[in-house]
Amino acid sequence: MTVESSTSSQSPLFKNPLKVAVLMGGIGEERDISIQSGNCVAEALKEAGLDVVAADIGPDNLNILDERSIDIFFIALHGRFGEDGQLQQILEDKSLVYTGSGPAASRLAFDKSASKKCFTKAGITTPRAIKFDAKTELRELEKQLQQLSEKFVVKPVRQGSTIGVTIVDEPKSVLAAALECSSKFGDCMIEEFIRGREITVGILESRALPIIEIKSKTGFYDYRAKYIDEQTEFLFDTIRDPALAANIKATALDCFDALGLRHFARIDFILGDEGIAYALEANTIPGLTTHSLVPKAAAKAGLSMSDLCVKVIEAALENKKQKNLSPAKN
Repeated sequence: MTVESSTSSQSPLFKNPLKVAVLMGGIGEERDISIQSGNCVAEALKEAGLDVVAADIGPDNLNILDERSIDIFFIALHGRFGEDGQLQQILEDKSLVYTGSGPAASRLAFDKSASKKCFTKAGITTPRAIKFDAKTELRELEKQLQQLSEKFVVKPVRQGSTIGVTIVDEPKSVLAAALECSSKFGDCMIEEFIRGREITVGILESRALPIIEIKSKTGFYDYRAKYIDEQTEFLFDTIRDPALAANIKATALDCFDALGLRHFARIDFILGDEGIAYALEANTIPGLTTHSLVPKAAAKAGLSMSDLCVKVIEAALENKKQKNLSPAKN
């Protein structure tokens, strides 16, 4: 269902009039945030002078993809159907131009267990973890927990916005937390708890944006701290050591490349008390509201929300151009 359309004059940023459909909504638990992101993107692109259509979509409502006047689709869906490669595969099958990572990279990044293995293979430090599913042997799990940590993070393997994540202080409580998580969200993982500072790095066109340190009043950056609690702090320039800051940015780019991501993303870390950055996960379609982290980091780098969204579109168009120029494979 198309919810809004804006017809504007030709943008000075593009050689031809460009019509963009901003896709939002979806079916996941992050639907409300997705609509906020989508509306913010649509407004930003209108301010840039583009012709914008905003569409609330889902698996059974994809009519906007058949609108032949659309030049490019800006994906602003978070979580299931938006970040897990499903929508990207549909767009690929229809040979449509869209923003963000492709189907395979999206699936990989959305699966925290698979992406963690990818980080490890690339030599990137990440917290140790045990995957928990219906086939897990409980006796073996107890042995593994003893070797893993004294404090744990239980999280769904495929979910975003810290939905379903709990911190468990003792091994005997882990099983109950894992069983509850698994019953609600399917496969989950039990990760060693790393004591330290929560930081995040936005990536735009293979460039690391300024590092943000996140401080929630509860000490846990959960869904409430992200979207509801006005006391959560987002701080820049808190890492005083230039070499450490450069290393964190380089590691974020390594994560981006290891997963095969493109255009933009956000990489989340825990900076351990010993000064080691532990990669937690990659967000292929990070929040794009006015309060979200990537727009904040872009603003710190001198980019407005319009600049940010236009650069993402330019990256997608350049990617399409290079693809068209590549020699056909036999």
